[in-house]
Amino acid sequence: MSRPVVQVRLADAGDLFMTWTWTSGARGFGTGHGPGAEVDRAVGALATALPGAGGGAEGLRRAFDSGAMAGHRTEHRLARVLAEALWPEGLTAQIRHVSARAGRPLVRIQPSPRVAQVPWELLAVGDDVRLIDLADVVTTAPVSLRPQRSAACPAPDTDAETDTDADAGADAGADAVVLVLDPRVPGFRADSPLGSVLGPPGSDPQLLSFVQSRLDAGAVVPSVAAPAEAFRRTDLDRDWLSGVLRKGARRLMYVGHVSGAPVEGGQSEDGALHLCCGPGTAGLVEAVRTHRPLSAKDLLLGTLPLRADGEPGARIWPAPPRVALIGCESGGDLRFAESFGLATAMIHNGAELVTATRWVLPTSFAFHRLAGLPESVRPLSEAIIAVDAAHEHRDPVHRLGRWQREQLDHWRAGGRIEHSPLLWAAMTCIVV
Repeated sequence: MSRPVVQVRLADAGDLFMTWTWTSGARGFGTGHGPGAEVDRAVGALATALPGAGGGAEGLRRAFDSGAMAGHRTEHRLARVLAEALWPEGLTAQIRHVSARAGRPLVRIQPSPRVAQVPWELLAVGDDVRLIDLADVVTTAPVSLRPQRSAACPAPDTDAETDTDADAGADAGADAVVLVLDPRVPGFRADSPLGSVLGPPGSDPQLLSFVQSRLDAGAVVPSVAAPAEAFRRTDLDRDWLSGVLRKGARRLMYVGHVSGAPVEGGQSEDGALHLCCGPGTAGLVEAVRTHRPLSAKDLLLGTLPLRADGEPGARIWPAPPRVALIGCESGGDLRFAESFGLATAMIHNGAELVTATRWVLPTSFAFHRLAGLPESVRPLSEAIIAVDAAHEHRDPVHRLGRWQREQLDHWRAGGRIEHSPLLWAAMTCIVV
C-alpha cells in the first residue's frame, strides 16, 4: 500500500499489553500497557452503554434512554475514558507526525478478546479529536486464520446445481453481487424475535433505490424483476447460497438476523446466520423450532462430520472477496479466545474483507419506537447503503471510514440520536 500503515496488537495477561509497528510508509514501533482494573472499568462502562446490555428489548431501551451513547456529552466522556485506559499517547503522537508528512495512515488493530467490542474509531485522543479524525481504522483477525487458497477458494463451479428458482441470475458468475436481504425465517412471524429487520417489502424508498442501483449496475443474485422482490424471500436457504457462491461472485451482502454465541460458553463457532432453512435441513447446530440456522461451524466444517463423502465448508460456501454481514454481533467472534465465528469463517473460506458489527444493532424500527424518530428517518437503511457503497469502492476501509466521519460530524453538530454511534460505530472492516 502507498499510504502509511501501523499494525497494533493487544494481549490480555491480567493487564492489557500493546505493541505497534509501522509496516509501510514510516518507520517506528512502541509498546503500551494498561492496568487491568482500569481497563476493566473502561470496558465495563462501554458494555453498559451498548444495546446488548441487559438483553433483548430492555437492553435496547436502556441504550436509548440512559446509555452513554444516547447523548453527545456522555458519549464523549466515555470516549475519553476508553482512550485513557487503552490508547497510548505515544502512538497518537506518532500518528500525527506520520500524517503530517506522509498522508492519512491506516491503523490495523488486532484486539484481544477483552477489548474486541471497543469502537477504536471513537477514542477521544485530543480535546475534541477522535482517532477516526486522524486515521482510517481496520480490525485484523489472527494470522492463523489466513485461508489456504487451494482449499478455501476453489475456482467457480460452473456445473454446480441449485434447487430453487431464486438462482435464475446466478449464471452472472464472478461479476455477481449476492444480496440476502431480510430473508424469511421459517415459522417466525414478521413481528417475532426472528421476524423482519427491514419492515414490509417495498415500504422503504431508500432500500428500493439501493437495490435498483445494484440492478442498474450489473448482475444481482437472486434475479428479480423489481427491487421489492429482493426482500423477505422464502427461497434463500443454505443450498441456494452454496449454489450461487460456487458459481462465483464478487460480493455478498447479508442483512438479517445473526445469533451470537455466549462468550462464557467459549464456542464462537455456534454463531449463526438465519436463512430460509427448514428444520429438516442437514446442519451442525440444533434446529430452532421450524428452522435450522447456518452456523460458523457449518461454514468451517461443511458436511465432513455428517457423512463419509462430506466436503469442507470452504468448498460448499466459498466466500467472495468482499462480504458484508449486517446483523447483531456478526463480528463478535473476536471476543473469544479462539475466534471461529461467522466473520472469521468467511475469511477462512476466502474473503479478503468482511464488514461486520461489534454489538447488537438497533433497527430503524427501534429508533422509531424507542427514540421517537419519524418513520421517514431510517438509520439502518443509511448504514446498509453506506456499507454497499464502501464495498463497491477500490478502498472500502477508507470509504466506510469517510461515512463514519460524516456521521461523527453530524453527531458533534447536533447530537441527534439518528447520528449516535450506537449504530454506525458498530461497523468494522475485518481483514487478515
